[in-house]
Amino acid sequence: MTESSAVRQVVCTKWGAKFPADEVNRLYRMVRHAVSGPLRFVCSTDHADGIDPAVEVVPLVEVPVVGDRDNRGWKKLGLFGPSDALGGLSGPTLYLDLDVVIVDSLDPLFELPGDFRVIKDYKPFRYRHGFTGNTSTFRFNAGAHTDLLDELAAMGPAVLKRYRNEQEFISDYMRRRGLLDYWPKPWCASFKHDCVKPLPMGAFSAPQKPEGAKLIVFHGTPKPEEALIGGIGNKWYRMIKAAPWLKPYMDIGLS
Repeated sequence: MTESSAVRQVVCTKWGAKFPADEVNRLYRMVRHAVSGPLRFVCSTDHADGIDPAVEVVPLVEVPVVGDRDNRGWKKLGLFGPSDALGGLSGPTLYLDLDVVIVDSLDPLFELPGDFRVIKDYKPFRYRHGFTGNTSTFRFNAGAHTDLLDELAAMGPAVLKRYRNEQEFISDYMRRRGLLDYWPKPWCASFKHDCVKPLPMGAFSAPQKPEGAKLIVFHGTPKPEEALIGGIGNKWYRMIKAAPWLKPYMDIGLS
């Protein structure tokens, strides 16, 4: 099988009521438009109602984390379970958060060499774990790192003292194995850092699509729907004007 005819594998997660099924369906439409050739799109979820039949649904994998953070991003670590728990997924697989907006072809994200690729965290300074990646978008070899969950279980509650979130844990796991690599900086743009200009310009200038971006990441607030109309970001002083240019990307594939 040539690279051009290889099946591209994309996976997302959805748990509880945080995201509706429509957001899975929207992500699928964007991915289908942005990926050439055969596509396998999988959603790992505990609530499958309303998900497009074109999306392959598998049960959410249980993650051995204790404490008050086990209902947040830690559930994403279930993707590192055995292949049979993910419908047989194996080999290079692209993970995407449900609230990313794809604005260009994703083919380069499959073609770039490396065993593990992740966004370099957008925070310019960290008092610890400066290598941490933002896991809104990462590529991994499905089924190849099942010991990650074993390591997590062995740490028990101590994991929450050593790592602030699952992003730090995944990044450190891959770093210790010499596999941690980052996407080229322009590819995975942050809406609030790369599209919105800093104050005072941000209060008067509309957000712009950064040159070279493949997708826009919405971490924290605003979310894509909020960015369409503008308003206040996750800080009282971060005024954001409307970004209607996002809508055609979000509505792609709708009749």
